[in-house]
Amino acid sequence: MRDPLVAAHERGVAVRLAYNHEHRNPIPVPPPPSTEPGLIESLPVPTRGVPGVPDLMHHKYVVRDGAAVWTGSANWTEDSWSKQENLYATVESNAVARAYTQDFDELWTGSVEASGTVDPAPVEVGGATVRAWFTPGHGRELSHRIGEAIGRATGRVRIASPVITAAPVIATLAQEASEGKLDLAGVVDGTQMARVFQQWEDNGNSRWKLPLVATFLPAFAGKPSIPWTPDSVHDFMHAKVTVADDTVFLGSFNLSRSGEMNAENVLEIEDAALAERMAAYIDGIRARYPAAPLPR
Repeated sequence: MRDPLVAAHERGVAVRLAYNHEHRNPIPVPPPPSTEPGLIESLPVPTRGVPGVPDLMHHKYVVRDGAAVWTGSANWTEDSWSKQENLYATVESNAVARAYTQDFDELWTGSVEASGTVDPAPVEVGGATVRAWFTPGHGRELSHRIGEAIGRATGRVRIASPVITAAPVIATLAQEASEGKLDLAGVVDGTQMARVFQQWEDNGNSRWKLPLVATFLPAFAGKPSIPWTPDSVHDFMHAKVTVADDTVFLGSFNLSRSGEMNAENVLEIEDAALAERMAAYIDGIRARYPAAPLPR
């Protein structure tokens, strides 16, 4: 990515780059890809390391000329582009670009905690209704929004997320699966979910989630990714997208409690054709892998 950034700078484009800055607080497993601040700060453009307090600066987006946004789930690493399932979207809209620019300006202060406050107002883009969501400012609200969309669905729900740990989503999925009225299916990263189960068993405060997850996870596949080590191949199932009837939520946000506290972004898009395309994408990933692991 260095060459395009330098080339843009040299032709007079005002480029700014924010990145997650490692810190001494406890980190999740798997942790985010490590960054070499010296290499980033050697770029001939303004850069800003944002410490992950209370949690990660987890965005992966670009705003171009105040008119277009590129966003998605992929970190800017070789493994992300070549070894992982990831999802990207481009939106050409001044209003959406303005929302992302406002979020970037909040991050530019160097604080995750103070970011994500931009209002998720609906805008029309090419006949579709689009809302841009940001966290942590709207973290809990976003989890509830996705849970409510699943609960309102009358036909199809498809989900791809490395892990599913956000309480509003878990509770709604458990209820819908137990009633058996929805066409529900999805895919997770099986290795990461198995680790989550162990953490919940060890932590009495989270153990209540185990029977709920066991209700809906039989409808999911789980990628048996390589367990994380600093030097291992990082081949996680990393796509983050939810389809509820004709509503799509896609971006950088895991359906997780940690995601609510990270700096994340999600596009909520009401569009039947896109929903059909994303559901097929999720079904394609799901078909590659065995059944997801279940809690004991």
